[in-house]
Amino acid sequence: MEQNSVYERIKQLRKDLELHNFRYYVLNDPLVTDYEYDRLMEELIRLEQDHPEFADPFSPSVRIGDDRNQEFTQREHATAMFSLSNSYQLEEIYDFDQRIRKSVGGPVEYVCELKFDGAAISLTYENGKLLRAVTRGDGLVGDDVTSNVKTIRSIPLILKGEDYPTLFEIRGEIILFRKVFDQLNAERMEDGDVPFANPRNATAGTLKLQNSSVVARRRLDCFLYSLSGRELPARTQWGNLEWARKTGFRISEHIEVHDSIEGVFTFIEKWSTGRKQLPFDTDGAVIKVNSLEQQAELGFTAKNPRWAIAFKYPPEKAETTLLSVDFQVGRTGAVTPVANLEPVFLGGTTVKRASLHNADQIALLDLHLGDRVIIEKGGEIIPKITGVNKSGRDLLAVPVQFISICPECSTPLSKDPGEARHYCPNEDGCPPQIKGRIGHFISRKAMGIDGLGQETVDQLYQEGLMSRITDLYHLTVDQLLSLDRFAEKSATNLITAIEASKQVPFEKVLYAIGIRYVGETVAKKLARTMVSIDRIMAASAEELLEVPEVGEKIADSIITFFSREKNKLLIEEMRATGLQMHAQIVKADRQNLPLSGKTIVISGTFNKLSREAIKELIEQNGGRSSSSVTSKTSFIVAGQNMGPEKMKKAENLKIPLVTEDELLKMVGNESQWTLF
Repeated sequence: MEQNSVYERIKQLRKDLELHNFRYYVLNDPLVTDYEYDRLMEELIRLEQDHPEFADPFSPSVRIGDDRNQEFTQREHATAMFSLSNSYQLEEIYDFDQRIRKSVGGPVEYVCELKFDGAAISLTYENGKLLRAVTRGDGLVGDDVTSNVKTIRSIPLILKGEDYPTLFEIRGEIILFRKVFDQLNAERMEDGDVPFANPRNATAGTLKLQNSSVVARRRLDCFLYSLSGRELPARTQWGNLEWARKTGFRISEHIEVHDSIEGVFTFIEKWSTGRKQLPFDTDGAVIKVNSLEQQAELGFTAKNPRWAIAFKYPPEKAETTLLSVDFQVGRTGAVTPVANLEPVFLGGTTVKRASLHNADQIALLDLHLGDRVIIEKGGEIIPKITGVNKSGRDLLAVPVQFISICPECSTPLSKDPGEARHYCPNEDGCPPQIKGRIGHFISRKAMGIDGLGQETVDQLYQEGLMSRITDLYHLTVDQLLSLDRFAEKSATNLITAIEASKQVPFEKVLYAIGIRYVGETVAKKLARTMVSIDRIMAASAEELLEVPEVGEKIADSIITFFSREKNKLLIEEMRATGLQMHAQIVKADRQNLPLSGKTIVISGTFNKLSREAIKELIEQNGGRSSSSVTSKTSFIVAGQNMGPEKMKKAENLKIPLVTEDELLKMVGNESQWTLF
């Protein structure tokens, strides 16, 4: 390959890998499988090694993918969180063993573990208590997600016994068990939300949520697999894991120690099929040198430890023919392409359809109708196309083009800058959007109307009996009896359920309306803070930003929604049907509470209380916690690493800063508060 061609290939690989890093670590929406990503990375590393003249300190090959979110406080890792080098060939594991034995010049033991498919986490314990939890980030600095991690019940907050190092880190993987993942997706689909693609994406997305109460409901789990610190209890990987297990940490039971490469191969082979019976996803095996002294002797490369390697099982795949592509429109107007395939048997089922996600993936794959395509199953709800066998492509094959108009209502599609998806903007005339909004309105977490499912909604829409959510409240028993599957009793029961929904609390009504970005938690905060629909409709951006959980994106969406006349009319129609448009708040005498009438912002990290505990303390003492600094902010509870933007705004608006101890003195009995 000529120099120019090599350099062009290196540049393209770097560009592609940066895109995949962004989609995987930031958006949690990968375009390619791990296998494809690793193959691209291996090619880049090989080309850079063969051509050092093209070296670049910012190449993806010399950095770890970054999953940081600037909404979280950044923390430095005491020791770097390196990633593992990956292999898909047993020969490479054999070569790894030979290098290890040659380097240490003596007997070697390996600890063989399962490779969990989730989100890496580092937990720091001080004096037997959980001090902080930090994501991998870029390997040197990660996000402090302590409040979210505390909701994971398999992670101990206080260690058992007294025999533990004063300060140490234990690292592992946060995961979702498949049963929990299936239940979570069933609830999302019932509520009209887009299901998560796989447990790994759901885990990563959950860990970055700003509301730990929502995290708690997701029921994350965690396996721990390594310790670091100055005074560890044992001098081997196995010994430290056994100590951790006895101390209260969840350690996988599927760990073995072998003193030969043959034993390692046996472990890998056993779990190539055995992993399918596990209740969680694992995509490989990890082999580590057992002795910590030998680990220290072997050291690290710029990116990986030399004493560990991951063997990854190739994903299940099959080749079939792409017949056509359908474009589906969801409740929010998002358009999703789905491939129709020549039926093929894969992973125990016959596959006829596969996900294509969005226009970016279609372009990346360079798909043509009639192509022989590679489909894979890797934990996703439906398989996805990961490659194209172009060797047999017909010269007259037609490229797959992403549509420009809505397949349901023929409206030109739109695409917001920075978003991967296309949308149909015809909210009021596009059937899937209309039926989707009604489906969301009646769902369990919204109005919860029993006896009314999506099939009935479709039928009511087709018969011209319902095109707006308020049409529900004008249905009669006689109208229902004219439909299939309805008898006198079922029709009467449904009308009774619709009538009963008029007593559903305002916070659920607000969620049911379906304002973009206003989920269940935000709706509850809005209802309890602003009390009525009229106050919300009239609120300015500054007033909305004072509501807990409401940021600029949500505030802008609310203002945009209520600026439209058709939505104002909808609210009046809902009010006329008798729905609750005002929160039923039990009034209490809170005038004498120490923080009554004060709006307080929390920023930074604290020594005695978690941020969630400070929020709760403020609300218990009559105050209101806000996420944004405005002219109405009474004061800011300022901890370490206070956000620079909040600091600048506080200085400009002359808003006082209060320490954690000063806040505790304000509410009295500060001596009762201890760490978290």
